[in-house]
Amino acid sequence: MNITQHPDLLDRLAASYALGTLRGGARRRFETLAREHATVRAAALVWQTRWSGLTELQPQVAPSPAVWTRIDNLVRAGQLEQAMLAARQAAPAPASGGWWRNLLVWRGAAAAGAIATLAAVVVGVQVNGGLRATTGAQIAALQQQLQSAPQIQYVAVLADDKAAASMLVTFDPKNNQLVLQRVGGFQESADKSLQLWALPPAGGPRSLGVLGQDKLLKLVAQEGDVKEVPTLAISLEPKGGVPSATGPTGPVLFKGALIRKAT
Repeated sequence: MNITQHPDLLDRLAASYALGTLRGGARRRFETLAREHATVRAAALVWQTRWSGLTELQPQVAPSPAVWTRIDNLVRAGQLEQAMLAARQAAPAPASGGWWRNLLVWRGAAAAGAIATLAAVVVGVQVNGGLRATTGAQIAALQQQLQSAPQIQYVAVLADDKAAASMLVTFDPKNNQLVLQRVGGFQESADKSLQLWALPPAGGPRSLGVLGQDKLLKLVAQEGDVKEVPTLAISLEPKGGVPSATGPTGPVLFKGALIRKAT
């Protein structure tokens, strides 16, 4: 099945991939599709941006002392099991007539191992219970934040001539913003500026704004500025950019298709 033809499924898979819950063969297949399809790469980058933004909004919380106690108990239980295993492996062969004494030793070791295992299971249940409660509260908070998160109607991944992604561009119609995030290592010099251009199917390039040097950039735009624009490009220009009427005067560094998300 071609997931690029199923936007809802692609969106769910991209969210799971960015969150880390997509694992095993499913994760490897998604990564393969991402290498082959710009739409899949864009969906994954969008969700990575969303999750990273949400984590920045979360306040720092110090674990309670009980959490460290439970972790310490688990570590000690594991160490006790390892010590008993080493003792059994190093134990001398049973002496003649000493079978009763050795039987008691092995029974004691088995009982201690059972106690250690039981302690580890009990502690693990306690930890998982606490984590489930905490995770439930965090998920509720994340869902609330997602509802207030910016909408994304258009998305583009701009790449260089080696197909290396360098800029993620999204359009938020709710706030009339083009949001650009640098995803590559390129950094222009102090006397140069990057300028974003719309490349419509007819007519010359149209400037959408000059970029600063921040990693996350926002430009004011209307839907009409990007509607039915198939391609976006970024050129390297003199400091402050050039007038839209002149078009790009420097080299075009990054370019990519502008995709409208299915509603």
